[in-house]
Amino acid sequence: MAGRDDLGENYRGTFDGHLPFGTRPALLIVDFVMAYLDPASPLFAGAENALASTVRLLAAARAAGMPIVFTNVIFEPGGSDGGLFYKKVPALSCLDRGSPLGEFPRELSPGPGEHVITKQYPSAFFGTGLSALLEGDGIDTLMIAGVSTSGCVRASALDALQHGFAPFVVEDACADRHVDPHQASLFDLQAKYAEVIDEKQAIWQIERLCRS
Repeated sequence: MAGRDDLGENYRGTFDGHLPFGTRPALLIVDFVMAYLDPASPLFAGAENALASTVRLLAAARAAGMPIVFTNVIFEPGGSDGGLFYKKVPALSCLDRGSPLGEFPRELSPGPGEHVITKQYPSAFFGTGLSALLEGDGIDTLMIAGVSTSGCVRASALDALQHGFAPFVVEDACADRHVDPHQASLFDLQAKYAEVIDEKQAIWQIERLCRS
């Protein structure tokens, strides 16, 4: 097995393809709720920088008239609808219905005409109507921000690819509770399942819509 120092060379020529940015993108903000921002929360991820980046992305997307979708996670008390995921991660009980940790921060409050998809599992697509919503709006590309990079962002990006929507993950607008799974997930996504771009590239793509 190749060592860590050989990682880039090991992947070169095999996992270095690219996806085209389409003509009808949407912004998907994954699970950016207070559970990841409140230091008292068991899911706290120190996501303040990613929040600031996501706020800027959201402003640019609104100015460009892009479709915008937020996701959140709400469980019935006790996790009766959370299945094995709720059993595997007991800390998810902080997202039981009615918990203030499940609320969006003021800066990311969904606006008129913007969609909120409520889910119980990592992927924004699993058990939800997201795919039908995007298909109905002619979406071909998803710009993805949110938390956590190694969990719901990764799962949603992978499922976006499998549903035929080119995923563009904005690394500055994603966060995890530790840098290692954050970076490892971004590396793997770029190699096999998505395009990983920074905030500057994302806003350039959004503003390009306004110019076209």
